[in-house]
Amino acid sequence: MATDIAWPQKTRELHSNHFESTVWNDFRFRDGDIVISTYGKAGTTWTQQIVGQLIFNGAEDVPVNELSHWLDLRVPPAEVKLEALEAQTHRRFVKTHLPVDALVYSPKAKYIYIGRDGRDVLWSMYNHHANANDAFYEALNETPGLVGEKIGRVTSDVRTYFNDWVARDGYPFWSFWENVSSWWAIRHLPNIHFMHFDAMKHDMEGEIRRLAAFLDIEVDEARWPAIVEHCTFDYMKKHADKSAPLGGLLWEGGATTFINKGTNGRWRDVLSAGECAHYEALAREKLGDVCAHWLMTGEGLDVERAA
Repeated sequence: MATDIAWPQKTRELHSNHFESTVWNDFRFRDGDIVISTYGKAGTTWTQQIVGQLIFNGAEDVPVNELSHWLDLRVPPAEVKLEALEAQTHRRFVKTHLPVDALVYSPKAKYIYIGRDGRDVLWSMYNHHANANDAFYEALNETPGLVGEKIGRVTSDVRTYFNDWVARDGYPFWSFWENVSSWWAIRHLPNIHFMHFDAMKHDMEGEIRRLAAFLDIEVDEARWPAIVEHCTFDYMKKHADKSAPLGGLLWEGGATTFINKGTNGRWRDVLSAGECAHYEALAREKLGDVCAHWLMTGEGLDVERAA
């Protein structure tokens, strides 16, 4: 890894009903660690499944929800996650929803960032939040270490929820624009790989192979059909207890509720032309034209990098 690179530096901590970013200060990186990052509901669990299948060579029922920790989630306590990760002997893969400047960025690790149109993110987020059960709220609101306001229950329809999320930049979760822009700003670094939910949907096999190459994982062609099958939504839905956090115990209907549809465009028949235009204009304002276009379509990253 080059030594003359200005690597990102951690400049702040983020605390909320979800976040406890200080855990990164005590995470001891190993060469080849993998960090999977999204805003949330952009293909995080799907990518964890893909990485797990590449690491474990298409094994059946890999429990990614036990192996791949959301490191900056406030629960369980930091020491529990750090101890579990320290004990792992396989190649480790964790996830984060933090912006770049709130975590520790290591030249030893490989980073994956997955983008998705904010409207599709929100439709999945609404399902995630609206189906949360009492255990979800207890874990986030009633456990020690809460900073800031508690997360409330969903009381609106998805359209109102979307407009509030846009107006308040990610409320009641965290800033959308900050997350995307912070990772986009480091897209040229040699140890980060960008993916897009649309591309994963349209060419999953190609995206898995490109990811394997980035991670320096040689694909066992004899196991390739199993790897691909185990990364489909049908397989993940049938084995949701192995991929949904805590086996899906925090959502009504269990793990299959967490592994929802994996579809895009559900907002098209709900949002007005004006609401869509407002979102798209705001995306260009907050992210710039190229990033906004990539986020909405999955197109333009390769051209922009080559420019």
